[in-house]
Amino acid sequence: MIDRERTSVTVLGTGSMGRALAEAFLAAGHPTTVWNRSPHRAAPLVAAGAKQQLAIADAIAASPVIIACMTTFRATHDSLAPVGVGLSGRTLVTLNSGTPSHAKELAQWAADQGARFLGGAIKNVPSAVGKPDTWLYFGGEQAAFDEHAQTLRVLGGDLVYLGAEPDLAALYESAVGATLLPALLGFFEGAAILAARGLAARTMVPYSAKWLQMIESLLPVMAEEIDARDYTRLGSSIALFHAAIADDEQLGTESGLDMSWHAPMHDLLRRAVADGRGEQSITALIELLAKPATQR
Repeated sequence: MIDRERTSVTVLGTGSMGRALAEAFLAAGHPTTVWNRSPHRAAPLVAAGAKQQLAIADAIAASPVIIACMTTFRATHDSLAPVGVGLSGRTLVTLNSGTPSHAKELAQWAADQGARFLGGAIKNVPSAVGKPDTWLYFGGEQAAFDEHAQTLRVLGGDLVYLGAEPDLAALYESAVGATLLPALLGFFEGAAILAARGLAARTMVPYSAKWLQMIESLLPVMAEEIDARDYTRLGSSIALFHAAIADDEQLGTESGLDMSWHAPMHDLLRRAVADGRGEQSITALIELLAKPATQR
């Protein structure tokens, strides 16, 4: 492998995900510099061959590609702000959580410093970094993406360029991530229901997995309904879910569970029925979730 294929990279932030990123670059033979607010957290990476810089300005100066993996866009900005001039001519790649508006703000700030910006997202856990089926997507300057795609592919084999808008990865991260906590809470509730009967959570895993596969198969149909605003194809009506509210509440009583997290969902169902949408598909709830432009 020739040198230009082993671009030097700097990883800012060596938490669990940042450490996984640096390890992947090291394993692929990229000269890797690391920096962290708490220097001792980088010790395992140094032992693995990374070069540690205690000053963030020195860490930036070490590489043409700066991978920021901090908690939020604002945390990234706060760390970089004192040394922003050092970013001139470099590419800043963010792989952190945050809102689309904050991604835009950081992208504009980076541009003001003379840097190129790629906002990215990793759709997997740290242990999956570097694997062929790990999915990463990016928004920002396409020339920067094209130039560094080979380097970024070290982090996962499935790279997607979403477009030139720098907040697209954060936008999709927010949209896709909205599914996570409700799904997990549903699983936790199911485990609690079984525990109330003395049954182990592991016994429900095969059935939950099959259930999620069924939901996956319905996503294209639901997306088509939403895009067309034609809530007639799915076959699972709002009225069907509305009728189950009493059963949800009774199940909570029988199992001794706190079901209060259902209350906003139940309220949404009741509002939809009151709005005359009972016979529409459950996808019609998006009409209640999406505020008119005048109310945003």
